Amino acid sequence: MSVLFLAHAEPDGSLAKPALEALAAAVPLAGSLGAPLVAGLVGATVNAAATEIGSCGASRVLGVSGAEFVESRYATDAAAAEALCRAADAQIVIAAGTARWMRVLAGVAQRLGGRVDTHVTRVAARDGAVSIARWYYRQRIEGTVSRAERPWIIAVEPGTEEPWTGKATSVAVEPVAVGLPPLRTRVKAVRQPASGEQTIRPDAELLLVAGAGWTKKQPDGQIHVKEAEGLILGFLRATRASLGGSKSLVDLSGEGQAVLPFMTHLNQIGQTGASPRHRKGLATCCHGEEPHVVGWRFITERRAVNLNPNCGWAQGKADVLYVADAFQVLAKVKELLDAGR
Repeated sequence: MSVLFLAHAEPDGSLAKPALEALAAAVPLAGSLGAPLVAGLVGATVNAAATEIGSCGASRVLGVSGAEFVESRYATDAAAAEALCRAADAQIVIAAGTARWMRVLAGVAQRLGGRVDTHVTRVAARDGAVSIARWYYRQRIEGTVSRAERPWIIAVEPGTEEPWTGKATSVAVEPVAVGLPPLRTRVKAVRQPASGEQTIRPDAELLLVAGAGWTKKQPDGQIHVKEAEGLILGFLRATRASLGGSKSLVDLSGEGQAVLPFMTHLNQIGQTGASPRHRKGLATCCHGEEPHVVGWRFITERRAVNLNPNCGWAQGKADVLYVADAFQVLAKVKELLDAGR
C-alpha cells in the first residue's frame, strides 16, 4: 500500500502552489498510515519538479514526460494518471483540485475500479482509517467521509493547506511508459486576457467584491458605469487584488441594464457556492444577503463600504464598515496608492 502524490508540472517545469498544498496534505497522511509516499509527476519534463520536492521524503519519484503531456488534454492526462497509479500500486491518491486534474480524475477512478472525492478541505488518518472533510449544500454544512474502496483518489481544494516547503534536492526519476490512444485533439494556441485586465486572481491577498450599486443612479441622478469601470480596474491594477461580484450584478447583463463589461458569471461568489479563500475581503455596494455571507465564510478579515449603516452586511458580518460612497472611497484609495502611501 502506498500514498501517491499526483501533480502536473507547469510549462516552466515547476510545481504550482495548489500542487505544493496537495503535497502538504500527502506527506503527513503517509506518515500517519506508515505507508510509503510516492510522487507521480506529469509534464514536458519533470526533473525540475522532482528536484523542487526532493526532500519531501518520497520513497520513489515516478515521471511521465514528453511533448504530448505539456498541455491539458483528457486523453493524455487520464492515461498518464492511470499509468502512475498502477506503477505506484497506490491505494490513496492525493492531487490538487486544479482545472486540469478535475476534468480527468473521475475517469481515472473508473478505469482503476476505485472512487474519487473532490473539493476536499482536510485529509486525516486515525488507526489506519483515512477520512476526509468537505463542504456540502453551498458551503453551509461540513461533512466527514470515509471509504473502504481502493484506490481512493482525493482532490484537495486549493487554498485549504499551507504549501509544502522544503529544500530542493536532486533525486532520481523513474520514467513510466504510457500507451496513448490516437489523439483527436491538438492544442494550437493559448489565448488569455492581457495581464492588466485579469480580474480573477485566486492567490491574491485581497478580494474586492462589487455589487449592483455601481451601475445604479448616483446622487446626481445619473449612471456612471465608465467611471465605475475606471475606479475598479484601477484599484485591481494597483493592488493586484482579485474581483468578485454579487449575483445581482452579474445577472444585470441578462436584464438589459447597464453592466460592467469586465464582470462575468465567473466572478460571482455566494449563491453559486463558490467560496473564495483570500485572506482579506472588501465589499462595495453589497447588501450582504445570507448567500453572499456564506460565500465569504473563509475570508478572515472582512470590510465593507455601504451608505446604509443598518444594512444586513453591517450587522455583525463585517469586521469594519465604512459608511461612505464607494465611488468616493475608491477614488481616494487610488489617490493614496498613486502617491505611494
